[in-house]
Amino acid sequence: MLFGVNIDHIAVLREARKINDPDPLMALSICAQNGADQITIHLREDRRHIHDEDARRIIASSPLPVNLECAIDPSIIDIVSALRPHRATLVPEKREEVTTEGGLDIAGSFDAIAGAIEKLKASEIEISLFIDPTRDAITLSERLGVQWVELHTGSYANLYAMRHSSLPHSHHAIESLNLSRSELDGRLEQAYGDIVEAANYARSLGLKVAAGHGLNYQNVTAIVGIDTIEELNIGQSIIARSVFTGLATAIKDMKVLCKR
Repeated sequence: MLFGVNIDHIAVLREARKINDPDPLMALSICAQNGADQITIHLREDRRHIHDEDARRIIASSPLPVNLECAIDPSIIDIVSALRPHRATLVPEKREEVTTEGGLDIAGSFDAIAGAIEKLKASEIEISLFIDPTRDAITLSERLGVQWVELHTGSYANLYAMRHSSLPHSHHAIESLNLSRSELDGRLEQAYGDIVEAANYARSLGLKVAAGHGLNYQNVTAIVGIDTIEELNIGQSIIARSVFTGLATAIKDMKVLCKR
């Protein structure tokens, strides 16, 4: 299982005070020395955490391949094409969202996505699409000629948290998932089954399969057990743990869980 560490939340902490500390660049060697296989960052249109200069410095300096997540907005695609990361992962964005809420609407934006892919391919950038775990999304991804799909695990992660953590007792409880334990169990089983089926189908079409969003030290083991998923991208939970343990230990702890 390949293991990508998303370092966006280091920049989130920096932007909270609008100062230059902590610098995401300082995480690169720590990630490389403690088991990461890839660095993942998201250059959002609103630049709420990673900025253009961060992306430039990280791509130029990283000892590991860099996976740059981005929207299909033409101005962003121009930047990514010029930066030439190892991989670009196309994701949906809404300015009002706290975090990415779902996969790309490929059917509704097929031509725009195809145009972004064409430009990125011209810069010899490997391409992944961040999608919901559905057969339709995978079929369309294969038609677009990308190398990777990354399955959105947010639904699985939210259900897991509402069933197996203190989230229901907090002010961040997900009201739409305020269900009985038996209902949560059923929906969690279905969400996991959707990921398994999607990963198997994507692999059968020759696509490489990654997964990510909301994965943490409690819920990741079941995802690791899906043989047709070959890469995980994990960020917030690692940076959150690093506040208490240090980044090196937080990465090593996750790396252990990602081993098959």
